[in-house]
Amino acid sequence: MSSKTVRHVLGLSGGKDSSALAIFMRNRVPEMEYFFTDTGAELPETYEYLDRLEGFLGKPIARLSAERDFDHLLHKMHNNFLPSPNTRWCTRELKIEPFERWIGEDPARTYIGIRADEARDGYKSTKPNITPVFPFKEAGLGLADIQRILADSGIGIPEYYKWRSRSGCYFCFFQRKNEWVGLAKNHPDLFERAKAYEKPAEDGVSSFTWSQGESLDQLIARATDIEADFERRSLQSKRMTWQEILAQASADEEDESCLICSL
Repeated sequence: MSSKTVRHVLGLSGGKDSSALAIFMRNRVPEMEYFFTDTGAELPETYEYLDRLEGFLGKPIARLSAERDFDHLLHKMHNNFLPSPNTRWCTRELKIEPFERWIGEDPARTYIGIRADEARDGYKSTKPNITPVFPFKEAGLGLADIQRILADSGIGIPEYYKWRSRSGCYFCFFQRKNEWVGLAKNHPDLFERAKAYEKPAEDGVSSFTWSQGESLDQLIARATDIEADFERRSLQSKRMTWQEILAQASADEEDESCLICSL
């Protein structure tokens, strides 16, 4: 048994659940350490929201990063193979490894914002010194409670929820097609950077694209149809409150999303 003091840590993704958990735990665990694992490919809205949250918490949010950036990992370590739902090396090397290196061998309890109304487990370390804790599950808190916590705090939600259903890298392969269109409209520079990573098929080698089945050029050529279809399905044509936006985002979430973002 280690004689070291147990560290209490809470990871922030810049999304609704981890942010609500930080607010929920602020006075419950005064010694809490907050951290954000920065991939270097985050949306500007994420940084803005974290700054706002940091002011509310009254504590610094440690910014963690990988020893090597995405470009180095992609070109030098992964032979230009883009990460995908089946090969999520980005999660492991840009999120998990920096976090576990920050903890080291210290005994730690990591607080994870998985809600009671979600059927997923989130990140669980294989290191015996890191123990996951799920306060929302333990307290039976669901989406309505998260909305209330954010509303009562005055923090609200990040601006990207107007066009995106989750936090994550600007090129996240879990983005839906309408979210790629949203990226092109809201951050055309980042959309062009994401396009530059794609590789066409040549010499019998498969193409590498972010969106399954088509390149981003092909996708954006269908932008009008994609948006029209999304509006038909989600009734986005009416003006929504941020609580309604949050509910829509929650309904759009996929269980397979980047679980480290729920640290």
